[in-house]
This record gives sequence, C-alpha cells and structure tokens, in this order.
Amino acid sequence: MMLPAISALNQRRWRNFRRNRRAYWSLLIFSVLFGLSLFAEVIANDKPIFVRYQGQTYFPVYNFYPETTFGGDLRTEAIYRDIEVQCLIITGGRVDCWDEPETLIEDARDGIMDGEPIRQGFILWPPIPFSYDTVNDVGGQAPSAPDWTHLLGTDDTARDVLARVIYGFRLSILFTLIVTGIAAVIGITAGAVQGFFGGWTDLIFQRVIEIWTSTPQLYIIIILFAILGRSFWLLVALTALFGWPALVGVVRAEFLRARNFEYVRAARALGVGNRTIMFRHMLPNAMVATLTLLPFIITGTIGTLASLDFLGFGLPSSAPSLGELTLQAKQNLQAPWLAFTSFFTFAVMLSLLVFIFEGVRDAFDPRKTFQ
Repeated sequence: MMLPAISALNQRRWRNFRRNRRAYWSLLIFSVLFGLSLFAEVIANDKPIFVRYQGQTYFPVYNFYPETTFGGDLRTEAIYRDIEVQCLIITGGRVDCWDEPETLIEDARDGIMDGEPIRQGFILWPPIPFSYDTVNDVGGQAPSAPDWTHLLGTDDTARDVLARVIYGFRLSILFTLIVTGIAAVIGITAGAVQGFFGGWTDLIFQRVIEIWTSTPQLYIIIILFAILGRSFWLLVALTALFGWPALVGVVRAEFLRARNFEYVRAARALGVGNRTIMFRHMLPNAMVATLTLLPFIITGTIGTLASLDFLGFGLPSSAPSLGELTLQAKQNLQAPWLAFTSFFTFAVMLSLLVFIFEGVRDAFDPRKTFQ
C-alpha cells in the first residue's frame, strides 16, 4: 500500500518549519527526550531488563515472576534487588543462597561452584537501577544529596529523583497531549458551529459557555475526586471538559468573518454540504489563529497538572509527579537539588514546547517565510 504524496502546500509548510532553526532544533531535542521517556521502564527500574536462569530467558520488566521461578521459597514476586535472589539466579539455584550470598556470587562468576564448572546465570540491569517508587537505603537522613549512585539525589522518602523526573516527564507530556487533543477537537468543533451558523445557535452556545466557564474548576475536581477517587483518566476528562472553551472564541471569530466570503457563497451555490464547507474550506483558514493559542493551552495544561499535584488534588500519591517534587522542594529548603531539578525540568519542557508550536504556527501562516 503506497502512502499518499505530501501536497505542495504541506511541503512548503514543512520547509518553513525547518528554516525556523529554533523550532526545528527544539523539535529534535524534545523528540529525543520524549522518545527516551517512553522507554522509562528499561532506563530506570528496580527490576532487571533481562534474566538468564538455567538456560531460560526472562524479562522481569514486563512480566511477573514469583521467587519460586528462580529456586526461592516465596510465591510472591521476586525482589531482584535482594542479594539472595541475585545469588539464586547467578548460581542457577544450585546452592543455598541464604548464607554468604556475596561469596557464592563471586564463585559463580568465576565459573566454579563446589569445585565443578558451572553455567552461571545472568542479570542485565537498567542504567538507573531504581524505579520512581523505589525506596532506597541512603544510609542517613532523606533527602540525600546527589552522588554517583543517585545523580540528582533522593527525595524525602529516599526515592531517586532522576528516576522520578524521567517518569514524571513522560506522564506530564502524555497528559498534556491527550487533554489538548480532546479539548482542541471539542473547542474547534463548537467554535466552527457557532461561527458558521450564527443567529440563535451562536447566542445559545455563548450563554452555555459563559455558564460553563464560570463554574469553579478546582471545587468540581475536589468533589469528584472525593466521590470517585483520584485517577489519571478522571483528571484527563475533567481537565479537558474545562479546557475546551479556550479555543472557541478565536475559531468562532474566524468563521464569522469568513462565512460570507465569496468562496463560501460559491460552494453553497454549487450544493456543497455545510460540513464540507466548514472543515475542508473554512477551517484551514482559521488554523493560524487556532495554532497561536496552542502553546498557551499546552503550557497551561502542564501548569494545571503541576498546580493540582502541588496542592494535593491531582494524580494519586503513588504516581510520579513533577508537581509533587516541587512541593517537596518547598518543604525541604535544606535540599536545594530538589528545587533546581524541578525548576530546570519545567523550564526545559515548557520552553521546547513553546518553541515548537511557535514554529508550527509560523509554518501555517502564509505571510511568513524563513530564509
């Protein structure tokens, strides 16, 4: 199956975007960072990526394996950070690992066990052997300062900050993209209907939007979370429901301006349907104004999530949250690495997104060209 050819108009838009060096390099950097965060489980995890035991291959990052799988006694999931479990895997379960497991591991790695050659097991760990919820033994009071084990230090519950940043970055971006996509579809559709039909349709929609935007968002979120419990998808739905009116005004204005243009009248005279006129002919002309608002909507959505987490009304407490990291920075002024980490994470993330969408906006604007 052949992919459809890119139109000349879209080719021109892509060329304009690439000539905007700030936007283009921001897109490349953001793509790399976001792409890496999508594989957070194999970058930062307290479970091995790959285990070789008695000739069998296991992938603990993606699958559940009880301790009995590796010769242990418990049917609960193996705790791979325990030295005894590592001993069971590396020695192939041939010896009792509850006594001097470090010595047994060294012997197995030398290829000799009880004077006989042994086919040892193998454990491949992620580059960061901590997940976002791994509580570490820092050997002192938490939060602990950055060191070679924890490059960005630990928070007040001894969890690795770098691991939480990786997972939190992914969560924030996915949340923002989902919410912005849903809100954009609803807002653009509502604004297009208002502007195209006008009259009573526009009047009724405007009154509904005025009532809806005057509803206190924070109170609604607190009430529903108290009734239904905190969850990612509930927060997505609530944020999108309160976010879609942001695009209605600008799309409505563009459609009100363009609905009496000659090309629209000509399309009506030729019998073209309203939906085709709205979304095939009129909407592309309104995209520049729409894309102008997208950077503000995206940064506002990230700010909303961070604010709710900072206040304790956002994602569940078990979720990796950049807003919760900011709250810890406020509560632990003696640990400045928490404040620096949260600040630079938000600064880099928001700056890249703003630069990218500024480039997209300018690429769709026929009045702008880049040398």
